[in-house]
Amino acid sequence: MSQGRIFSRECWNLIRPYWFSKEWKIAWLLLVVIITLNLGEVYLNKLIVEWNNDFYNSLQNVDKAAFYAALIRFSYLAFSFILVAVYRVYLNQMLRIKWRRWMTGHFLNNWLAKQNYYRMQLVGGPTDNPDQRISEDIEQFITSALSLSLGLLSSFVTLYFFLTMLWMLSGPLDFMLGDMPVHIPGYMLWAAVVYAIAGTWLTMKVGRPLIQLNYDQQRFEADFRFSLVRLRENTESIAFYKGEERERGIFMGRFGYVVDNFWAIMKRQKKLNWLNSGYAQLAVIFPFVVAAPRFFAGKIQLGGLMQTASAFAQVQGALSYIVDAYTSIAAWKAVIKRLGGFAESIKQAEAAGVPAAGYERMQAGDAIIANNLKIFLPNGQLLLDRLTLAIKPGDSLLVTGPSGSGKSTLLRTLAGLWPFVEGQLTLPEHARMMFLPQKPYLPLGTLADTLSYPSAAKPDHAQLTELLTLCKLAHLATRLDEEQPWSHILSLGEQQRIAFARILVAKPDFIFLDEATSALDEANEAYLYGLLKSRLPNAAMISVGHRSSLKVWHKAEKSL
Repeated sequence: MSQGRIFSRECWNLIRPYWFSKEWKIAWLLLVVIITLNLGEVYLNKLIVEWNNDFYNSLQNVDKAAFYAALIRFSYLAFSFILVAVYRVYLNQMLRIKWRRWMTGHFLNNWLAKQNYYRMQLVGGPTDNPDQRISEDIEQFITSALSLSLGLLSSFVTLYFFLTMLWMLSGPLDFMLGDMPVHIPGYMLWAAVVYAIAGTWLTMKVGRPLIQLNYDQQRFEADFRFSLVRLRENTESIAFYKGEERERGIFMGRFGYVVDNFWAIMKRQKKLNWLNSGYAQLAVIFPFVVAAPRFFAGKIQLGGLMQTASAFAQVQGALSYIVDAYTSIAAWKAVIKRLGGFAESIKQAEAAGVPAAGYERMQAGDAIIANNLKIFLPNGQLLLDRLTLAIKPGDSLLVTGPSGSGKSTLLRTLAGLWPFVEGQLTLPEHARMMFLPQKPYLPLGTLADTLSYPSAAKPDHAQLTELLTLCKLAHLATRLDEEQPWSHILSLGEQQRIAFARILVAKPDFIFLDEATSALDEANEAYLYGLLKSRLPNAAMISVGHRSSLKVWHKAEKSL
């Protein structure tokens, strides 16, 4: 498939969903009104160009009455133009924010659905920095889509209004080419066409590399910003390592790509600016030079000359749309390429979640049952072979083995997260599951929000205070309504105890603990496991750990 067809398909796939969504009525209404205002603005431009003829003729003829009449007419035209321009921009912004709100929700839903955000990290794909795609690229895509499409429409309408006017005003051009007489009717129109075609061809030739350069610039900027965020999230570890110089080297290395690519953009943009600036400046004087022979021959008055020059500028500007908008078009194509790649990665991640041939995953009963299960790494390497086990409510299983043997991957598989599997896996149909990693995830928000995560419903403070006290976090009970970066404030041991409190809030049926007490001493570890056993006696526990002290809390052990 040609690059042009691929681009058109990606563009249509991004544009179409909103205009056929539940918001289609208000979207199309706003678009129709905006288009009407754009057409009205072009029509007012036409009236102003015609006004030029009367105004400048009144000056040439020293006609005071005609001069003041022209000023009064201009005041009406100017007020109408301002009114149309203000509401055109206002309604355009209204449509932009409505479209952006819908499109952001659409991408977020697809990204979060079926844990695609997780699988994207496993299967890879043509995307990077999903946060930037959602927060920045969607806004740029919508803004450019509206401005470029409406600008193109205005150019066509401008041509419709001014082509005939310029044809009539310019008259014929007669000259001798050797012994042959040459007659060119409407020669100003042909001059505008030739001028615009030449400028468009040169602009596309000079500016084409900007598309890839803009795409790379966004990627390099996002990579640099991501490295800065990583330092903020791991300040303590880096400080312990005294890794400031190494981090600075990483930052400057990534920023070096930003600078080098920006220099390439600057150099290419400079060439394009030389062309565009020269093209624009020449366009100011070009119509006067071409129309001057008829003026000096007395075939048109000053007003006619000014009207002809204005009509030429409108036609030339409409025909030169690509010249004027090429930088924006290049940036828009780069945005479409990034958003299209993001959407494609989501599809690949969703496809990875579909059970492959040889893998049967069912939801039935109240137990987790694995039968002849083969677990692979994303590259196809076999990790675990012919695994068979059954975990019923109230059971407890300790998974042990050397590092790299697949313990954590087994937990992901039993939780239904890992897609690279063959064999049979039966998961409980209505069971609630909760996974505790070695470093718990503490979301943004208050401490109460953190304890109730992922549920939006929060228990009352009395219940949360009781659970904090049970998990030996009573000192945090007075801070439930504080909104803090808890992952930075709390120690890893405190975070792991927060995770146990969260289990007591959620009361899941299956609990997966992956080195979930690694930062705690054996006494606190025993206390928390005992707390789970007493508070949630019917919950199944599947733990990954290396400590022998964990064996007493599990009925069975699986060594990998």
